[in-house]
Amino acid sequence: MSDGSGPRSLADWGLEPAVDHIERVQRADGLILWYPDGPADPWDHVESAMALSIAGRDEAARRAYRWVADAQHDDGALWATYGDSEDNDGAHDGDEPRKETHRSAYVAVGTWHHYLCTEDRDFLENLWSTVRDALAFACDHQAPTGEIYWTVDPDGEVYEDALIAGCASIYKSLACGATIADVLGRVEVRDRWLEARSRLGEAIRTRPDRFDRTWESKSRYAMDWFYPVLCGVVTGNSARDRLDAGADRFLEEELGCRCVSDEPWVTVAESCELVLSLAAVGRTTRAREIYEWLFQWTDDEGIFWTGYQFEDEAFWPGERPTWTGAAAVLAADALSGVSPAADLFTDPQPE
Repeated sequence: MSDGSGPRSLADWGLEPAVDHIERVQRADGLILWYPDGPADPWDHVESAMALSIAGRDEAARRAYRWVADAQHDDGALWATYGDSEDNDGAHDGDEPRKETHRSAYVAVGTWHHYLCTEDRDFLENLWSTVRDALAFACDHQAPTGEIYWTVDPDGEVYEDALIAGCASIYKSLACGATIADVLGRVEVRDRWLEARSRLGEAIRTRPDRFDRTWESKSRYAMDWFYPVLCGVVTGNSARDRLDAGADRFLEEELGCRCVSDEPWVTVAESCELVLSLAAVGRTTRAREIYEWLFQWTDDEGIFWTGYQFEDEAFWPGERPTWTGAAAVLAADALSGVSPAADLFTDPQPE
């Protein structure tokens, strides 16, 4: 939902250093780490690949998606995190191995996004089985009440609880997967995904009792606030009301969006996702205003820090994640129409 004013390219926004950083950190096998010698995860990897597509770095983006296809397990899942060694079979050493439904499913969003940017039908055909199996993994873990369980351990034991933000992300993944299936003529699987998406959306909107049942509520996290809007679960006046209801808790004027409501810490990625959410409900002027605050949180090269601790007046942590720059690129695209995929998050597919 570009408003047609202001910068019209990534260079105009000063975002080329962020894209260069993503491409530098990408491994030869295609995996995009959070930062050099750091970990990686499938969701943030795909987000970074989307920034490469917007910037026209098509070969780097295709290598990123080939990594997903190569790393995918027989059940359609990927590990939640990976280390910096070139081993697609092992989870990151610092984490308990697990397969998270939303991280595995997000490849559907990235695949559709790359197709919108390139119109490369061969790419869409080649990634079809990867998308199909990833969404099958998520749908296999949908509860009778509609929510999709968060994670599965290496032995196949399901953790039967759900995250609002994670499920909202899967809702978007199912929408993109259904659109891919429609383009490729896979009508039967498209209809199954749309039915699963409808049940999932109903659970997010009307069954708060089905989320955070076995752990502390995640409502203090900004993602729980705006992800149902960002991913198209809540739209129209209901979406505007939801954003209004959380603004005082999460938004710091002239700084950005807090990651969690009770910590004096604004983060660039959450702020950019809030920008996308505001653009989705037609508040592009406010979205652009918030977005422009964020360029104070870059280093001398123009690469974004994770965030800013405003009581200590310090960047924290001292990292420049690839996915933070990617979120900034996606927000700029939504505001300025840099790529043909600019409306992906601001024009939600209806139920």
